[in-house]
Amino acid sequence: MKFAWIMAEGKNWDTKKQYITTALESGINHIVDFTDTERIKKLGNLTLVSDLDSSDIILVGRNAEGDGTLTIPMDLTESKDLETISSLKRKSKTVAAYVEISSKKHEELAVKLGKVADYLILLGKDWTVIPLENIIADLQGDNVKIIASVKNFDEAKLALETLEYGTDGVLLNPNEISQIKKVAEFLEKIDSENYSLVPATITRVEPVGSGDRVCVDTCSMMKVGEGMLIGSYSKGLFLVHSESLESEYVASRPFRVNAGPVHAYIMTPGNKTRYLSEIETGDEILTVDNEGNTKTTVVGRVKIEKRPLMLVEAEYEGFIIRTLLQNAETIRLVQENGKPKSVAELKIGDKVMVYLDKSARHFGMAIEETIIEK
Repeated sequence: MKFAWIMAEGKNWDTKKQYITTALESGINHIVDFTDTERIKKLGNLTLVSDLDSSDIILVGRNAEGDGTLTIPMDLTESKDLETISSLKRKSKTVAAYVEISSKKHEELAVKLGKVADYLILLGKDWTVIPLENIIADLQGDNVKIIASVKNFDEAKLALETLEYGTDGVLLNPNEISQIKKVAEFLEKIDSENYSLVPATITRVEPVGSGDRVCVDTCSMMKVGEGMLIGSYSKGLFLVHSESLESEYVASRPFRVNAGPVHAYIMTPGNKTRYLSEIETGDEILTVDNEGNTKTTVVGRVKIEKRPLMLVEAEYEGFIIRTLLQNAETIRLVQENGKPKSVAELKIGDKVMVYLDKSARHFGMAIEETIIEK
């Protein structure tokens, strides 16, 4: 996943506090600062990046070779920054190397430090001419996250998306709050997964008795057309609609999906399925709309209750999938036009949106293997 850090250093405390609070509210929790570390720690549950040994991530390169304060030796194995990072890694510390790219020698230093550091922060006076792609190519296969230091949203977008090899993250040094929010929104967008949904034809609908049904209550509000991918077979999941519609029987609960029995699969981030019985408070799952767009959503609560169930079977180009859902008017699948339809009204021949995956799954992960599900 792409990510962002916020540079708080160089701002007065009131501005710094405002920027950090906005970052945390936007889902960005890595803060770089060198002068107000103790006060910053009190602002929330965040990851502090600083040159102090007590920091969550220790930054090396400031007032050293990385920023040009010290001269880079001809033999990079004699680099002071390299020595410092190596020493910290031997102590099992998490380290970020910082290098301002002002010469070919600094580029070579960056690659050398990237071989041992956990993170590599790159800054250029004219950002657009940093040889980012060269450095990224040289460090391919190394376990380092490359971060471009940027001043605004446009530079962040370029670093994360436009270059042939985008950086893993950005260090944003903003001059206004709106830049933080724009970068956070962009990160959410580029990291979201998309699933190609197809209209499957209902071939069977019938009650099957009772079972332990799972309601997934999330920490987010879903809209009409949104729900979760649920199914009895990992190769085919139905888009089960959220309870975002009003009913004459019950008030809407747009944070909830009445998902199905404990055995059923649910799609989670990273194209991984999990059993509904495994899901609990704090877990992340995917909410999906009728066009296959997704959001990563945090689970607030799971309720398991014994309820009457209904078998739903659908077919797409000879591919048969099934799921079980609670037999109730408020449980809905999503039609091709994006509108929900209650399982109580489902008829043979109706079309509903499903996700088909020909890969087999082992511990929730897609694998190339033949597995029969029926």
